[in-house]
Amino acid sequence: MKNEKIFEAKEFNNIREIIYNSAEVYKDQIAFVIKHKKDKDVTYENVSYQRLLEDINKLGTALYDMKFKGKRVAIIGKNRYEWALAHLSNLLGGITSVPLDKDLQYDELENSLIRSKADCIFFDEKLTDKMDQIKKSKKTNLTEFICMSDIEGYKSVNELLKLGADLLKSGKTDYINAKIDENIMNILLFTSGTTEQSKAVMLSQKNIASNIYAMQCVEDIRATDTNIAFLPFHHIFGSTCMIMMLASGVKTVFPDGLRYIKQNLNEYKVTLFVGVPVLIEAIYKTIMKEIEKQGKTKIIKIATVISNFLLKLHIDVRRKLFKQVIDALGGELRFVISGGAPADAKIAKGFNDLGIKTVQGYGLSETAPVIAAENDKAMRSGSVGFPMINDTIEVVNKDENGIGEIRVKGPNVMLGYYEMPERTAEVLKDGWFYTGDLGYLDKDGILFITGRNKNLIVLKNGKKVFPEELETLVNRLELVEESMVFGMPSKDDKDDVKLSVKIVYNKEVAEEKYPDKSQDELYKIIWEQIKEINTTFPRYKHMQKLILTDEELIKTTTKKVKRQEEMKKILSSEKI
Repeated sequence: MKNEKIFEAKEFNNIREIIYNSAEVYKDQIAFVIKHKKDKDVTYENVSYQRLLEDINKLGTALYDMKFKGKRVAIIGKNRYEWALAHLSNLLGGITSVPLDKDLQYDELENSLIRSKADCIFFDEKLTDKMDQIKKSKKTNLTEFICMSDIEGYKSVNELLKLGADLLKSGKTDYINAKIDENIMNILLFTSGTTEQSKAVMLSQKNIASNIYAMQCVEDIRATDTNIAFLPFHHIFGSTCMIMMLASGVKTVFPDGLRYIKQNLNEYKVTLFVGVPVLIEAIYKTIMKEIEKQGKTKIIKIATVISNFLLKLHIDVRRKLFKQVIDALGGELRFVISGGAPADAKIAKGFNDLGIKTVQGYGLSETAPVIAAENDKAMRSGSVGFPMINDTIEVVNKDENGIGEIRVKGPNVMLGYYEMPERTAEVLKDGWFYTGDLGYLDKDGILFITGRNKNLIVLKNGKKVFPEELETLVNRLELVEESMVFGMPSKDDKDDVKLSVKIVYNKEVAEEKYPDKSQDELYKIIWEQIKEINTTFPRYKHMQKLILTDEELIKTTTKKVKRQEEMKKILSSEKI
């Protein structure tokens, strides 16, 4: 098997070229849908590709007039049209865009603004209190605060759009005629570090544009699609995919929140979305619960066996057979891309069995982000597919099983970490980016991830355990909401660790299936199931201790477990 182009795509050097091309090719098509709620009245505003470019040029012209040409402009807030508009206005004018996580604590937010040397910030009105505080503290470089809505005391996006329109009418064209250097830093992105202070990744427009082209070459994104923007735009996967959708002529809509997923999929007749495994698993579990409630679990299992057999004969009846299930998700959903963290292969298979194509991708903030993904020609359970067509992936320092560190070389590899030359030198060597992730390439060149170098548990006897491998099986247990496998320092031997698991149990399942059971009784039930899992592994991989809780694990805002912080919490409360 060879890594090759499946779909036709046009390659661009920068984001400006992408947006101008889409404004011409998809001129009257809808780029974004804005939902307006007033009391109980709901209306929808369609933003065409032509209007999107006009709005970008108005906002960008206003930013230039405010002397932000060549400066740094931060953006913070939920996914919405104004967020996308601010980011694109920055990029099309060569202004460095600094996307920030809306869930950052005040100290982290202020620190990120200081470290990035941002001169201006676009913010969601829900963050007004934090902006007031930052304004008063005067510790940052910020000279302008622009609200995404119209509120008192702050400039708004609407005001700047009017200002930009007037300036353009008066003949001010410096923004429209701006020259873009696609090879310099144009995005400064803070990683959500699971073990340490976040690093600021420097990305160029060439990094992003090259990755969008690579994705378009292998993934079936259509100009007739409706995408729902689940992934936060401050996350590089979220913002790159947002621009990829625009490059492909797709209509993008915005979710009302996790509780309304099913409603939104129906409301907008969504055909595709990109999400993190937690979200995709939540949707899948909702489907399975509904099937169970209707007493159709057995029928669905039999139907799956039949449809999979027919599929081998090139007869695809999945969407007809499971029409009722697909209709519950709006009836149009055809394609799901999972990324941001390893997904359970069982969930992806579940969606594919229903006729909703689900692929897994792999990447990092440092690679803008995708470096490998499944596609029509590379679907293999548990894998993350082929390397992108413009990337080269190698596995180095392999162990006896062929597992080693994954390194990548390509046009999407970052410029480096901002003001961290030593950290940059650790991961960037001779053009190769060393990911810190462990995995292997099979005989066909398909990539499998086995774990994170930092998470690897090394036992005294030299045996190595990937916690992710065990967690995948533990998380499938009905009573388990989430889990973390770790090495508990041994009481008897300070040089050894005891393989342990911390489990957050699912309260809903506990109340529904085991209404009269205490936490101690739930512990016994789960422990028996853990012992069952142990029998499927060699003895050195057996989990020997269980900690049960109903408290959520400590996570980053992208839902990755902060293992070091969890370990500190465990060690402070457990008697070793």
